[in-house]
Amino acid sequence: MLIVVSPAKSLDLESALTTRRSTLPRYLDQAEELVQIMATRSTAQLREMMGISEELAVLNQDRYRSFEWPFTPANARPAALTFNGAVYQAMAPRTFDQRDWTEAGKTLRILSGLYGILRPLDLIQPYRLEMGVRVANHRGPDLYSFWRPRLTRAVAEDLASSPGARVIVNLASAEYSRAVDLEGLSQRFAAGNASVPGLAARVVSPRFEDRDQSGRWRVISFSAKRARGLMAGWLVRQRVRSARGITRFDLGGYRYVPEMSTGGIPVFRNLG
Repeated sequence: MLIVVSPAKSLDLESALTTRRSTLPRYLDQAEELVQIMATRSTAQLREMMGISEELAVLNQDRYRSFEWPFTPANARPAALTFNGAVYQAMAPRTFDQRDWTEAGKTLRILSGLYGILRPLDLIQPYRLEMGVRVANHRGPDLYSFWRPRLTRAVAEDLASSPGARVIVNLASAEYSRAVDLEGLSQRFAAGNASVPGLAARVVSPRFEDRDQSGRWRVISFSAKRARGLMAGWLVRQRVRSARGITRFDLGGYRYVPEMSTGGIPVFRNLG
């Protein structure tokens, strides 16, 4: 079973690391290619491309022009301890023990506009590059054309070597999950198609709902991000190995609602 999550814009570059272990991203050559492209962009171009402030454009221009190769623990930090948005605060990887880190290395993957796909302890240097940003490259007009074939195969390969059932738990945002052909993987799995070895998987995309101010159940962005992080951390700590096991999730007030769910979209509501 493989858990897929998005990265975060917020980064923690100061806190003490809670493990000495680290690994290297598999697509550093491709990341370097993108860094070289981004390093040529002016602050005005970065501001327009990313929809960010002048201050953030200056910061990220400096970051792209200051990348150091090769990556080492002296110039880079583990991804799961660097991303610091709502998903990661709820996931709380700082509380992982060494066995949890081993499990996360087998079952947790982070999609990234710059690095493609990351294991939790893969070293990264600070950056900002959302998957939806249009960056022209030799493969096409955007990052989806650059990454999608690679990431689809990488996810399938990592799933094949992960423990448990052949299930992808998609906890990534729509922006990032589009970077993997999850529909193709799922369709081949449903059809029992083995014509492309490994490229088939059951895809489960949990949906987290809260009541809005009018009392209606709907997905509320910040709450859903937190819930995705809670589930990702729970799946790692509990060593969940099946789609059925996902339905036991009960953190943050969320409970599985079978009558609102389908096999591919289990619904969890915050019942308090």
